[in-house]
Amino acid sequence: MSDGQSAVVPGRGRLRIPRRLPSGAVVYIGFVGIFLFFAVTLRDNGFLTIDNQLNVLRQTAFVSVMAFGTTFALSAGEIDLSIGQVVALTAMVTAVLLRDMNALVAVPAGLSVGVITGLTNGLLTTKLRVPSFLITLGMGGIIGGLSRWITNLQPVPVLDDNYTFVFGSGNIGPFPTLFVWTIAVLLVAHLVYRKTTFGRQLLATGGNRIAARYSGINTARIRIASLVICSVTASLAGLLYVGRLHSARYTLGETDLLTVIAAAVIGGTSMAGGRGSIMGALLGSLVMGVLNNGLILMGFSITEQDIARGVIIIVAVALSLREAPEG
Repeated sequence: MSDGQSAVVPGRGRLRIPRRLPSGAVVYIGFVGIFLFFAVTLRDNGFLTIDNQLNVLRQTAFVSVMAFGTTFALSAGEIDLSIGQVVALTAMVTAVLLRDMNALVAVPAGLSVGVITGLTNGLLTTKLRVPSFLITLGMGGIIGGLSRWITNLQPVPVLDDNYTFVFGSGNIGPFPTLFVWTIAVLLVAHLVYRKTTFGRQLLATGGNRIAARYSGINTARIRIASLVICSVTASLAGLLYVGRLHSARYTLGETDLLTVIAAAVIGGTSMAGGRGSIMGALLGSLVMGVLNNGLILMGFSITEQDIARGVIIIVAVALSLREAPEG
C-alpha cells in the first residue's frame, strides 16, 4: 500500500496517518498558500488587480516554456545547464536577421540554435558517456561567448511590429500573446509527455536506464531527444524575449536557469529522473512568478529576492529527493 493511503491497523481499529502528502500535492498547496499570503498582506498594494495578475502571466511565460522542456530532460535523467545561454544566442541571431532580412528567415534560424545545441549536447553526452551537466556547462560557455561576439556586446533593436505582436507584445482579446504561447506549448508538451510512446519511454529511461535498455528502448535516442526538446524550448523563450522587449542583448536569460529548474522540481519532476509533470511545471513557474511579484511589491531588493529563490530551490530539491522511489 502506498504512503499516500490511509489504512486501519489490524487489531487496533485506528487510522494510520499518511507520512507524506500525495505526489504533486505540495505544489498546489504551496501555490495557494503563497497567493493567499500576498493577497492578504498586499491587498492595498494592487496585488489582486487584473493588470498585476496579467503582468505575472507575462513575466512567467519565459520560465514556463523553458520549464516544460526542462521537465523532459530531467525526466530522462539528464539536465541542461546551457539554456540561459541558448536564450541569449537565439535572441541575438533572431534580432540580427530581423534587422537584415525578415521574420520568415529569422524565426527558423533562431529555433535552429536550440536544435543544434540540443543535438550536440545529446550526442556528446551519449557517445562520450560524460554526464550531461558537464557537457552542457561547457556548451554554455561556448554559446555565451558566441552571443557576445556576434554583435560585439551591443544590443540589437527590433523594429518589426508584426513580429513583436506575435511573439510577446500583442494581445488577443484580453489575453497577452505570451499567455497564449504558454498555453499552446503546455498542451503540446502535455500530450507528448503523457499520451505518446515517446513519453512512456522517456519516463522508463529516467526511472531505470538499464531496465529500459533491456526492454528494447533506445535509451540513447530518448536522452538525445530530451535534450533537444529542452534546448528548443529555450530558443522559443529567446524568440519571446525579443518580441516582448523589442530588442536583443547578450544578457537575456542569464538569470533564468535556477528559476526554471526550481519551477520544474517544485512541480513534481524528480531530479533523479523517471517522474515529472508538465502541468506541475506550469504551477511551479507560477509559484516563482507570484513569489517574485509579491516580493517586489513588498519592497524587497534584488539581492533579497535571490535569497528567497535560493531557499525555495533548496526546499524543492529536498522534497523531490524525499519523494524519490526507494530501491
